[in-house]
Amino acid sequence: MIDKVRQEHIILGVDPGTLFMGYAVLKTCGQQVEILEFGAYDVHKLDGQYPRLQKEFFFLQEIIDKYKPSSLAIETQFVDKNPQTMIKIVHAQGVAIAAALSKDVPVYEYSPMKIKMAITGNGHSSKQQVAGMLQRFLHIPDEEMPKKLDATDALAIAYCHFLQLGLPQSEGGAKDWTTYAKRKGLTDKGLTGPAAQLAAALATVKKKK
Repeated sequence: MIDKVRQEHIILGVDPGTLFMGYAVLKTCGQQVEILEFGAYDVHKLDGQYPRLQKEFFFLQEIIDKYKPSSLAIETQFVDKNPQTMIKIVHAQGVAIAAALSKDVPVYEYSPMKIKMAITGNGHSSKQQVAGMLQRFLHIPDEEMPKKLDATDALAIAYCHFLQLGLPQSEGGAKDWTTYAKRKGLTDKGLTGPAAQLAAALATVKKKK
């Protein structure tokens, strides 16, 4: 049986939004990761929620047709104090999921806390901290960092899915970063918890050149 992490994957990450939709496309093979495209799709100038959702749907279908992703990774709904905001975000999530399923692309959902834990080791990290770690992991030049955090949020979602594909398969059944770090000998260097996670990621994941 071929190790999943050694296969080539095209991962589409989506951060659903009603004004700006973050999206990111990663190409991965083994421990190599290449950013094919990422950004924030702007629909805020359109008048009305449904025209915006329609625009997002067609845009994602175009992205799927262009890159042929093997999976869509999307963030699950967070709890918001404003019910109307939650409803709008759920609609945007549904549109993204429908766009993927209409093209037979499998969908994977991750909670905001799980995504932040995967990137920074802290489930309560800020969006800026997540963006900063992704810039280090993927060696993104300052001039290529997007202004909209929706884009780096989507990149984090796609990268989180990449890590989920890789860790359990390539490390003989490791279920979390603590187990992985121990097998890499990182805990012997005084690195534990989030520090072990970051060291492990920096040591093993490089952007494809």
